[in-house]
Amino acid sequence: MSALEGIVKSVVFHNPENGYAVLRLENGDTVVGRAQAVWEGETVEAEGEWVSDKVHGRQFQAEKIVCVAPKSLKGIEHYLGSGLIKGVGPRLAEAIVGRFGEDTLKVLSTQSARLLEIPKIGPAKMEQIRQSWHTNETMRENMIFGQTYGISVGKMTKIVRRYGPDAVSIIKGNPYRLCRDIWGIGFLTADKIALNVGIPKDSLLRARAVIAHTLNTEAEEGGHCWTLENDLLLHANELTGVPVEILAEALKLELADGTVVREDGRIYLGPFYRAECIAARRIRAIVSTRHSFRPIDLAKAIDWWQRQNGITLAAQQLQALERSLESKFSIVTGGPGVGKTTIIRALVDIFRARRENVVLAAPTGRAAKRMSEAVGVQAQTIHRFLKWNPGTNEFTFNADNRYQADVFVFDESSMIDIKLAADLFAAIPDEAVVVMVGDTDQLPSVGAGNVLGDLIASGAIPCTRLDEIFRQDRSGLIVRNAHHINAGEPLEIRHGESDFYFVRIDDPEACVKRVIEFMTERIPRKFGLDALQDVQVLTPMRRNALGTDNLNFRLQEALGKDRPHAARLVRGAFTFREGDRVMQLRNNYDKDVYNGDVGFIAKIDPASRTMAVMFDGRPVEYGPGDLDELVLAYATTIHKSQGSEYPAVIVIVHTQHYMMLERNLLYTAITRGKKLVLLLGVPYAVTKAIETNTVRERRTGLAPRLR
Repeated sequence: MSALEGIVKSVVFHNPENGYAVLRLENGDTVVGRAQAVWEGETVEAEGEWVSDKVHGRQFQAEKIVCVAPKSLKGIEHYLGSGLIKGVGPRLAEAIVGRFGEDTLKVLSTQSARLLEIPKIGPAKMEQIRQSWHTNETMRENMIFGQTYGISVGKMTKIVRRYGPDAVSIIKGNPYRLCRDIWGIGFLTADKIALNVGIPKDSLLRARAVIAHTLNTEAEEGGHCWTLENDLLLHANELTGVPVEILAEALKLELADGTVVREDGRIYLGPFYRAECIAARRIRAIVSTRHSFRPIDLAKAIDWWQRQNGITLAAQQLQALERSLESKFSIVTGGPGVGKTTIIRALVDIFRARRENVVLAAPTGRAAKRMSEAVGVQAQTIHRFLKWNPGTNEFTFNADNRYQADVFVFDESSMIDIKLAADLFAAIPDEAVVVMVGDTDQLPSVGAGNVLGDLIASGAIPCTRLDEIFRQDRSGLIVRNAHHINAGEPLEIRHGESDFYFVRIDDPEACVKRVIEFMTERIPRKFGLDALQDVQVLTPMRRNALGTDNLNFRLQEALGKDRPHAARLVRGAFTFREGDRVMQLRNNYDKDVYNGDVGFIAKIDPASRTMAVMFDGRPVEYGPGDLDELVLAYATTIHKSQGSEYPAVIVIVHTQHYMMLERNLLYTAITRGKKLVLLLGVPYAVTKAIETNTVRERRTGLAPRLR
């Protein structure tokens, strides 16, 4: 390695997310590498090697760049006037350096009152300079700390935003706080930082952190609310090598603090335990309390509705409607085309005719929109219905302020996890009627728990399962094939015009090319659909050639040909462009966008690294620190598509995803398609998915609590 030192004449490029920088030095050299924070006038000390770039010529490719405060008067003047300090331009920088010379940086750091010696600076200007200087000085110290201990610029920016000027001391005291407090920093990252700052490998601090991490992993990867103590200790030991004896001691401390709860040998993370208890208690309270309105004459009400709508309900539908009208808490479940929406419409019409206040909600924006269109009454997402209050960091409607309505109907209930269920049921008054509608054969919620399944399994809630197909388009194959999959039967494939196709493609790269062809050309041309708005690619996994990461990159390139001059913004491995379809990865209550919401990038400002994303016609602003909450969404995983419905879906079913191929996964995928379903892949993979009906039991406790 060679060494290079010089004064930065200009910062040609600097990506604050990953630190990548192109620096032009005063001697004419160009340095390329990662610099945590860099300003004109600074001295850089770099280690690396000289390379010859085809486009940019001779450059110093740095493995390491260290920035130090400038030493020469010219360097200090350039440094101060580069925009580092608010209110200080080149002329004022010249005046400050002219007055204090080599002591300038010392004056700014510890004797800022002396700035009043300069005629152009009054008390207000002096205070502005002082604050700006100390903010940048603290940021620089933080960034240098991050560079030293392997924390990226993007993550360090989030940490400083969360902890303020005490960030470094907090990290040194307990790096594992980062897992809990900073979204996007997991245990493995925090653990690496902890070991770097000197936390012993067998410390109780580390042992306690891995206990919580192991339970969180069980929830995130398996949907489990609890695990067995021996399994917990074994998995924590395998991950970190911390002796089981120390882990057992750490578990005692976690139990004593209430962050972890033990119940009959089962170990819960505190939030999941409390959520189960709250949900069970609230459901029992609702079930055992009489509703506030006068009794319904079932026969008269149902006959009125049938005459009003010119519909004669079948026996199953009548049973579902009667149970929902006469029960305080009930469930309607079944696959596509069996009449669930008809039941919702009937319930809403009958209750509204009696002047009861009815609330309709679903877990996702798309599901709520579909519910509104089908029923003709405004529906909203559960999060918006509960109304997040950023001032208190909790929902407006809760156990202390229940939503005053008579009837609550929730669609796509299989998506509701245990934490959301607890918040939801806490906000519903005891006297209300609750109807949960959903499909238990779909994939369960992304979050921990199996709420709809547990409610049914408990036997404590009246439930009607619909299995007879009533939908008008009997000639279509989407609904019929969904039921074939559910029954473990082969798919029906019809030659000629259809709404359901299968195309065999064995080679993964050929499959990618056909996905692009079908999405960008053939489906829009044949079916009159818009590629960006109407066609969604679904695949089981993120990784490999047929995973979402690669597919999104390739589809973005193909669809971006029509937008060659669209503004771009690079974040790590991602490049966002104006017009891109993107998906939100986490609940962001401040922005009122939630995990799984899909939008389109309306505007990008490369200079400020900000962009506006349109979600259902509403613009949402994203700054540099928020960009990791978004991913491209031309292709998405089948899990992430839950609750959504698209005019056309392209579903990849290939042996590359062998371990993921199961019946409920394929069933969920094809039931996302409204007008067209296209399967691409290998016949054996389809057969394997249909025949694999492994019910992955989630370790939950809601059902026995209800019993």
